[in-house]
Amino acid sequence: MKNYKISIIKGDGIGPEVISATERIIEAVEEKFSLNFEKIFVEAGLEAYKKYGTNLPDFSLEKIKQSDCLLKGPTTSLEGEGTELGVPVKIRKYFDLYANLRPLKNFPHIKSIFNGVDILIVRENTEGMYSGLEYKLSEEVNVGLRVATKTGAQRIMKVAFENARERKKKITLGHKSNVLKMTDGLYKDVFESVSKSFPDVEAREEHIDALAMKLVMEPQNYDVIVLENLYGDIISDLVAGLVGGLGIAPSANIGENFAMFEPIHGSAPDIAGKNIANPIASILSFSMCLNWIGEKDASRTVENAVINLLKKGEKLTVDLGGNSSTQEVSESIAKEIASISV
Repeated sequence: MKNYKISIIKGDGIGPEVISATERIIEAVEEKFSLNFEKIFVEAGLEAYKKYGTNLPDFSLEKIKQSDCLLKGPTTSLEGEGTELGVPVKIRKYFDLYANLRPLKNFPHIKSIFNGVDILIVRENTEGMYSGLEYKLSEEVNVGLRVATKTGAQRIMKVAFENARERKKKITLGHKSNVLKMTDGLYKDVFESVSKSFPDVEAREEHIDALAMKLVMEPQNYDVIVLENLYGDIISDLVAGLVGGLGIAPSANIGENFAMFEPIHGSAPDIAGKNIANPIASILSFSMCLNWIGEKDASRTVENAVINLLKKGEKLTVDLGGNSSTQEVSESIAKEIASISV
């Protein structure tokens, strides 16, 4: 039996519900594949802030460091001048999780604007406008610094091209170097340089505004899209809207030696505690976790179990047009995992 240590942040709002549902999937995977996940529960988010005055205490970071990977539920970030950076931003920076992978595609029986969409957003995760470097110059002037480094650009381009090579061998860089000549210009230059090492991958560039327009007109034409931090955050939500919403949108935050997996969606406090939240994004994030630790058969099985459930169209949460509870969906996916031949 293989053993892994997985730290878990349940999060805020619907976080505990979708993470609890994902824990049921972890159990199903353990049983089917003779794996053991030692769960290390970590306090972080709004509730931690209320108790300790910070959303990510040092002792929580120490717990995370004891694990092989992190599964994180959505956390609520405080807004307004002088508030802390959000939990995911802090973790990305602390562990240098520079590559944010967001796969977005059509699933069976999920209403969407387009068919045939299968896009991987590769987002730089530690720089850009999310560097947290903001200053008040006067009562009337606030300034935020947008950071772009050659090292940061090179390593995210390498990840993006490697993923493109494993998919349809097509990659697009979104930038605005005609205006942001130095920061986006750096990304453009590095993209063109790295592309020379991947002659088998078709590489093209588009201005970010034109890219946004084309994605809502012809998303089927795209495969891997590589973007700096802020662009990646916005465009991935846009594409999620094209394929059915954030309830089916997972993500991986990957560094050299550690990774965090989390659904893209927020904590949705308006539906918290009602047991109606869609757990699929969290469950698919765990599938990405399995792939990252090398349990590829288990990863494929979890994703196929989700697809099988959706094909049947019977156990769906309200956002997907059904009336099943969070736990009912999770239990149904667990049963699908048990029934799949490997």
